[in-house]
Amino acid sequence: MAPAADREGYWGRPTSTLEWCEENYAVSYYIAEFWNTVSNLIFILPPIYGAIQTYKDGLEKRYLAAYLCLTAVGLGSWCFHMTLKYEMQLLDELPMIYSCCVFVYCLYECFKYKNTVNYPLLFLLITYSVVVSIVYLNLKEPVFHQVMYGTLVSIIVLRSVYIVLWVYPWLRGLGYTSLTVFLMGFFLWNVDNIFCDKLRALREKMPPVMGAVTQFHAWWHILTGLGSYLHILL
Repeated sequence: MAPAADREGYWGRPTSTLEWCEENYAVSYYIAEFWNTVSNLIFILPPIYGAIQTYKDGLEKRYLAAYLCLTAVGLGSWCFHMTLKYEMQLLDELPMIYSCCVFVYCLYECFKYKNTVNYPLLFLLITYSVVVSIVYLNLKEPVFHQVMYGTLVSIIVLRSVYIVLWVYPWLRGLGYTSLTVFLMGFFLWNVDNIFCDKLRALREKMPPVMGAVTQFHAWWHILTGLGSYLHILL
């Protein structure tokens, strides 16, 4: 049964395996989780700008792919939180895996001297993406996705720390900033999950605008979107 604060809306009953702490259809009849939806603009607009600049500057296609993958995550997350449908949930979660694989590829190719393709690494990452997709589609267990996503993020963090500590120390400021922003988002994501009942009770006593500030899953979008954008710059 949906929590009492949730309402019926345009997209009908949720079919996703996950629902977040934001009250359903509290702001708009057409958007299930309004703040969790619009906060995805941070995943969409800056990466589009980055992709345009990458193309204009003639940088390698892997960087263009990184920006476009981040945009795809934002669009998928927008559709998921707007509808709370299982199909849209996949459109959010699976691109998270694919985009992280692109980030891993970029990080491990950043020292090459020629514009070549690392086929062994490419094959490994594609295999990882395919296996995770197949298992998740059959298992339908969000924890499995979170573990697989967390594994990729851990690889990205460790590789980035190595780069800014031992190879390009002048990039430490940007590297640590992107990591700190991302970790702040992860912290708020956990607060939103653990203290959801208390947050919902608090929002009932607050004006709508003030209550929006406590939508910590939306802050997770904003902070991780910004952190990911800064990471591509790195």
